[in-house]
Amino acid sequence: MALFGKLRKGLTQSDEERLAEEVRGWADTVPGSVRLAECPSREPVTVAGVVRRITVIPAQGGESLEALVSDGTGEITVVWMGRRVIQGLDLGTRVILRGVIGDSRAGRRIVNPTFEFAA
Repeated sequence: MALFGKLRKGLTQSDEERLAEEVRGWADTVPGSVRLAECPSREPVTVAGVVRRITVIPAQGGESLEALVSDGTGEITVVWMGRRVIQGLDLGTRVILRGVIGDSRAGRRIVNPTFEFAA
């Protein structure tokens, strides 16, 4: 019966659900990381996720690079001030971020975190 349940789940599950499940499984293996859905605001945290969108925000005298990162439980906007590009940061890249999450009208953000790329 378990085989039938897995088969049915595989046939009825959307691509987004499958991707979220895969990312969630990987993020849970990163030591010390917290799920985005459970992250406290204004405290140092470590989160792991996959880059879903990258945007360069041009501004007079101070541009920024923004990336939307998802861990399968939630999403966060990551902002690097004064940067237009980070070598190796592409769509689908797995990243581990360390910093402080803040809440704004635009949603949850983490500004200038330390980061590393995961294999």
